Amino acid sequence: MISGQATAPATGPSSASASTPGPSPASARSAADPGSGKYAILRAARRAFTQRPYAEVTIRGIAADAGVSPSLVVKHFGRKEELFNTVADFGPAATELLDAPLGVLGRHMVVTLVNHRRELQSDPLLRVVFSLGNQDERSLLRDRFHEQVTDALTARLPGRERALRAELIAGHLLGLGVTLSLHREGAGADATTEHIADLYAPAVQSLIDSP
Repeated sequence: MISGQATAPATGPSSASASTPGPSPASARSAADPGSGKYAILRAARRAFTQRPYAEVTIRGIAADAGVSPSLVVKHFGRKEELFNTVADFGPAATELLDAPLGVLGRHMVVTLVNHRRELQSDPLLRVVFSLGNQDERSLLRDRFHEQVTDALTARLPGRERALRAELIAGHLLGLGVTLSLHREGAGADATTEHIADLYAPAVQSLIDSP
């Protein structure tokens, strides 16, 4: 098991009007990752660590997938262990997702998740799904997800069965990410963020408001 303090990713989603069409993948990468290569490295590392055993992942392989040099990966993120800890850190995503009053938290989480996907071409939570069923260091992703996302949400909820409701809310958010990934060219791609929230957020909010 990899130990050590997780390092927060250096990039995060920027705000954008929900009614404005999202930028293209190339322009999104350029805005979020102006020449540094950090964004591309993080995407490649997330793919590598969630799809292959830790021992099989190499800095050289991540660099090749990201289109950068191995030395640049080391410069930005250090050793493989440190890069893994960055990938396993859901703290920044959880902070952003939970940054709203309880009365509008469901809508805020849906809007934040959809905007993150459209602006940065990545999902802030979905990588945990690819760690399911694996018993190596990728179990750290599940542990961190429970601690930083589900447990943090549990602490915010009022009423009874808070842990169960938090798990179900997390499931809603993961399900939304899976659906949008599965139907990349579907109706959801043409819908505005606000319209998706109009349809999806009430179910999430009902779990938040449950007594």
